[in-house]
Amino acid sequence: MPKEGNCVVAQSGGPTAVINASLLGVIEEAMKQHPIRAIYGAKNGIIGLIDEELYDLRMEDPEELKLLKTTPSSALGSCRYQLKPFEHDEKDYIKIFNVFEAHNIRYFFYIGGNDSMDTADKLTRYAQKIGYDICIIGIPKTIDNDLVMTDHCPGFGSAAKYIATSVMEIARDAVVYPTNIVTIIEVMGRNAGWLAAASALASKDIGAPDLIYLPEVPFSIDKFLDDVRNIHKKTGKITIVVSEGIKDKEGKYIADMSHKFGIDAFGHVQLGGAAFVLENIIREEVEKRVKSIQFNVLQRSAAHIMSKTDVEEAYMVGRMAVRYAVEGACGYMVAIKRDSDNPYSSSTELVELNKVANAEKLVPLAWISHDGNYVKEDVLNYIQPLIEGEVEVKYEKGLPRYAKLRKIMVPKKVV
Repeated sequence: MPKEGNCVVAQSGGPTAVINASLLGVIEEAMKQHPIRAIYGAKNGIIGLIDEELYDLRMEDPEELKLLKTTPSSALGSCRYQLKPFEHDEKDYIKIFNVFEAHNIRYFFYIGGNDSMDTADKLTRYAQKIGYDICIIGIPKTIDNDLVMTDHCPGFGSAAKYIATSVMEIARDAVVYPTNIVTIIEVMGRNAGWLAAASALASKDIGAPDLIYLPEVPFSIDKFLDDVRNIHKKTGKITIVVSEGIKDKEGKYIADMSHKFGIDAFGHVQLGGAAFVLENIIREEVEKRVKSIQFNVLQRSAAHIMSKTDVEEAYMVGRMAVRYAVEGACGYMVAIKRDSDNPYSSSTELVELNKVANAEKLVPLAWISHDGNYVKEDVLNYIQPLIEGEVEVKYEKGLPRYAKLRKIMVPKKVV
């Protein structure tokens, strides 16, 4: 028998263009499921559970909720908070499960990436330890596309579409003048180069980018300069895409040379600056006219150029998470299964959280050119279906109309 009780959904990690589509999928499916009574949203991810800050999502205007499907960023707020292993420190777990019990929470859905799946796995194991009856399901989200056990991740397709389109536009801008120019574009990707690889889709339009560097291959400044010089001699105009996480054979980040980085709550280096470093090197060694561009947060939440495939799959995994939970699944992540490439189709399946947590899926070396400065057709065939389709976004007075939630707080019950 399905558990009768309330559910809570939370969002974590970096925002995306489609994470709210997953949220809508959870909300709309939960409203259809009779065992689920109240539907709550945790403010700022797991922190909202620790602090007992919950929104009553049934109190939201249905028309505003519908707009979530095309609203970027994280409507409930996000966090980068790491739960310590409960074997060492139970404090946060006790607070969370006190909230679960006080509000009769029997279903918890956590939308996020690697670290969020780790959190969901820890909570699943702690629930088993103390004997609390709850279904916990992870819902994948990350523009980095580095979650294992799933063909790809919601959020990646739209980010890839934005990057490829922007590279096309930047490259066209660069060729209008007769002078030589080198343009270096930096995209996100700490250890996985999927986003940088996606820029190769632009080559079908204008032949750019000329060079692509991924973190999967050790980066050599000397070889980089040789690559740039070879093209510079032929055309004088070069467009280069680099992942923020490119590093040398010793594992030292190229961005490290700029000394502009920090450490987040999970111990990850906060990168940014590789393009700036390379810009200065090229200016000294190859070409005076050089500029660097960082897409930064623009690539995360570019709802104006969302992939329809991405939006629909994000909605699908949210909806299916609720169905799986009501059917009794617990301790799993909803993964995307690619059923066909032509025509493209996908479905969902369950994978164990402990097989996903803290693991990373990198671009296969076999998909990277022998010289390490471009990607092969395999990557384009893999990514192409994920960026396809356009989404109709509601506009008001010339600007997108995004969801405006009332965010009515649920009265606290934990003393």
